[in-house]
Amino acid sequence: MINASDIEALMGDEYYSEEEAPMSPSQYSHWVETMMLTTGQTRLVENTLGLVGEAGEVAEKIKKYFRDGSVDPTVIIKELGDVLFYVTALSAYFDADLQQVLDKNVEKLNSRKNRGKLQGNGDDR
Repeated sequence: MINASDIEALMGDEYYSEEEAPMSPSQYSHWVETMMLTTGQTRLVENTLGLVGEAGEVAEKIKKYFRDGSVDPTVIIKELGDVLFYVTALSAYFDADLQQVLDKNVEKLNSRKNRGKLQGNGDDR
């Protein structure tokens, strides 16, 4: 598992700010690691609950869209950013960065598409 000292060794004391050029998925993964406050099993639980909580907030905003007839897209984008943060944090816990997760997902979905299995049930379709 990557830890904060590993990230500091790679990045030095530099942290990304909003004014800098956009980050690559791998750079974002490294940056997320600098934000981690917990370790070990506690981190696994915190990041999993964070992911579920933030996904719930996205769902809540979509519910209000259907109920009220409108939603501020910037609010949805902010919540999706929080979801992405926890996805990235969990990826690192399992020794992967965001780029690896993206690549595996594209590979899986392209395979399903090529085999005519985008619809249906099951992880191994």
